[in-house]
Amino acid sequence: MATTKIKRLYLIPILSKALDVLEMLEEHNAPMTLEDVFQRTRISKTSVYRILKTLVHRGYVAQTESGGYRLVSRPRRLRFGLAVQSADLPFSQQVAQSVDAAAASAGVELITLDNHFDAETAIRNAERFVAERVDLVLEFQAEEHIAPHVAHIFKNAGVPLIAIDVPHPNATYFGVDNFEVGYEAGLLLAQFARRKWKGKTDLVVGVGFAEAGSFVQSRIAGAFEGIRSLLPKLPGESMIQLEGRGTRKPSQQAMAQFLAKRRRGERILVAAATDSSALGVLDAVRAAGRENDFAIVGQDCIPEMLEEIQAARSAIIGSISHEAESYGPRLIQLGITLVRGNAVPPYNYVRHRVVTAETLRSEHA
Repeated sequence: MATTKIKRLYLIPILSKALDVLEMLEEHNAPMTLEDVFQRTRISKTSVYRILKTLVHRGYVAQTESGGYRLVSRPRRLRFGLAVQSADLPFSQQVAQSVDAAAASAGVELITLDNHFDAETAIRNAERFVAERVDLVLEFQAEEHIAPHVAHIFKNAGVPLIAIDVPHPNATYFGVDNFEVGYEAGLLLAQFARRKWKGKTDLVVGVGFAEAGSFVQSRIAGAFEGIRSLLPKLPGESMIQLEGRGTRKPSQQAMAQFLAKRRRGERILVAAATDSSALGVLDAVRAAGRENDFAIVGQDCIPEMLEEIQAARSAIIGSISHEAESYGPRLIQLGITLVRGNAVPPYNYVRHRVVTAETLRSEHA
């Protein structure tokens, strides 16, 4: 009996109870309420509550939106899912590279899947992330109409979701302030028109991205407002929207069809929702031999766009950089904060800056 008593002196009762809770959460493999844990362990509710809160604080357990608790890591690394918009899009590539580097630096395991700009693929990828038991998903998919479906899959599985650039229900938003970056593009276009054309502008064309929904489309609304602020006499009917799907070929085709119906010599300002769209517009304008009549501004600042901005006589006069290299570090830190059960703002905006030939020269001076 003496030996038994001595052995018990080395045990830490509350630590033993905490391990009981961890082992039970691991075995159950699904979110559990405080009451569930109490009923299964028969540890006092006060102790269960304190154990769970401590485990959440230390990152071993995550608390879901519904209040349940689930095991996050014991002792494995955090595992995040990243669904990229499309590996064929330059901006998506830049974001993916940034997230991959930040995850490696933070010791987070990253599973990356390509949505291929396709709704059904995005849904399948969401289901695969759940099957892989990821701790959190970074979702970069552009089609607003399936956002509720994708978000529902993660909500049912108790997986926290961060939506990149396109909002999803019940998700934390991360990306640009779309109206504001559009407004900056509009100001840049209007300043060009006042400086080069003495303010004489015949048309303003917004090349949008309807599938991404009203949130991303507000880039075009912001651009129109920015232009109006400096060119207030421009009639409302001179502002036209085309659909470019955020990509090069559809934007090129839409602008080619548009130009076929317009007379030469018209001075046209173009605000594109993405740089890929802006380059598509440029392709059409060059093919028509009308580059001198255009001024085009895009969004994202991809490498090919930077080359055009610096090229002599290009109709591309600038782009709004969304600082893709900053996405990774902030997204990974935001994700870690979420899975540890800490509160984060519902909208998390990235920095942006206007890039022109002048700003690039000053950076290299």
